Amino acid sequence: MGLITRYWILDSVFLLASLIFVGYLYMTRKFKYWKKRGVAEIPPTPFIGNFGPCLMMKRSGGQWIQDMYEWSAGLPYMGYYVFDRPFFLVRDPDLIKNILVKDFNYFNDRFAQASPHDRIGDANLFLIKNPMWKTVRAKLTPIYTSGRVKKMFELMVDVGDDLLSLMKTYNTKGDGEVLEIKDMAARFTTDLIATTAFGIRANCLSHPKAEFREYGKKIFAQTMYRNFEFMSIFFAPQIVGPLGLEILPRDVSKFLRSTLWNVINEREKTGIKRGDLIDLLIELRNNKTKIFDGDFDFDGDNLLAQAVVFFNAGFETSSSAMSFTLYEVALQPEIQKKLRAEINRGLEQTGGKITYDLAMNVPYMDMVIAETLRKYPPLPVLDRVANENYKVPNSNLVIEKGTPITIPVSGLHYDPEHFPNPEKYDPERFSDANKKARKQCVYLPFGEGPHVCIGMRIGLLQTKLGLLKLLPKYEFTPCKETMVPMRFSTKSLVVAPDGGLFLNVKEIKTA
Repeated sequence: MGLITRYWILDSVFLLASLIFVGYLYMTRKFKYWKKRGVAEIPPTPFIGNFGPCLMMKRSGGQWIQDMYEWSAGLPYMGYYVFDRPFFLVRDPDLIKNILVKDFNYFNDRFAQASPHDRIGDANLFLIKNPMWKTVRAKLTPIYTSGRVKKMFELMVDVGDDLLSLMKTYNTKGDGEVLEIKDMAARFTTDLIATTAFGIRANCLSHPKAEFREYGKKIFAQTMYRNFEFMSIFFAPQIVGPLGLEILPRDVSKFLRSTLWNVINEREKTGIKRGDLIDLLIELRNNKTKIFDGDFDFDGDNLLAQAVVFFNAGFETSSSAMSFTLYEVALQPEIQKKLRAEINRGLEQTGGKITYDLAMNVPYMDMVIAETLRKYPPLPVLDRVANENYKVPNSNLVIEKGTPITIPVSGLHYDPEHFPNPEKYDPERFSDANKKARKQCVYLPFGEGPHVCIGMRIGLLQTKLGLLKLLPKYEFTPCKETMVPMRFSTKSLVVAPDGGLFLNVKEIKTA
């Protein structure tokens, strides 16, 4: 006997239908939020909003945002929904400049957020919120002074020698050998970050199964679960804590924690200084009582979090830029020849030695890498959140406090209004004349404003070092395994090739 009807099965059906109806009303209560404010929006789907392509992994986060950018062509901005939450996507470069630079005080935090129980995620410079962010940023900035970066470059050059040693193990004479370039570049940049951020030689180039490489691969693994964790942190942080999602897999956190403290303890015992990130972290830890107010100090996982963000950003972004550059110059041999000629002229002036000054004076390489970062921005989306109500200039629209803001980096980089014939790889876009003629805030591979990537100089140096080492000695050409056109993984928030990046590598005969 049922409570409502004569049959409990009918009662169950009625109860389930009622719950679905109530859930439907709740999850659609904010729909038409943007339409009511005169902002164009894509009609959302109940329960998931416009988030379906990402949830089904039909599109990566960057591809999905780029799709909406293209849908709203000709508009200054648009609205969309993740589950039931309204998001604001900005297309107009002037408004982007306001949000990232001019009116930064209204948008000084990222929307992305780790769980407060995940200290490595919550306390690192990328995700930490104000006022903590401002203090941490100021204290970490000294690691990127010209003097420190130059010392770190000296450590990097040794890893560059290891890269050439690895290349000698391949059969690159004659017709050459097909190599998976993305993995090789990742092993190289992992070794670079290990020596500059953790003060150790990880030997990933000589040992492809080295611990640092194996744990590094887990961070950006192209799996359903890791993609879900990253997408949740960036687009639905309200579910991160309840579901126990974390910025790093737990075994990776354990490994990096053990590594960092072993190195710090050894440094303090021996008094050795290398001019790297570890030296700065030790200084901050020892001086914490003098420089911090509140409940944040540089110790424990708060300290580890800064090394982790250095590691995460350093090896992935640099390996991506390096491998995609080699891919593009392989497809365009004239660009490769011109770049090689510039490098060889520089090496003639330094007696064949790769120096910091040489790396800082390769203008055509700068143009080439800049074009790579346009076509393949490592992080294709920037995010902010309004911390106060903000009236959009020259309009009646008010962005309400708490509204997530999306800056569509890939969309801007592929907009023919800003970059004509955007599918074409053309380093001349970044000549001095062309850069001056272009609008501000349409090229954002490292962000802009106070939140601009703090490790930009280190990342570019790592990419340059790899190219400086490889291109004078090796020619890169397409092979039958080379993807043309490039196909991107839909299981990765960062821009990544789907299934590897293969090129034929041939040793250049010297006279």
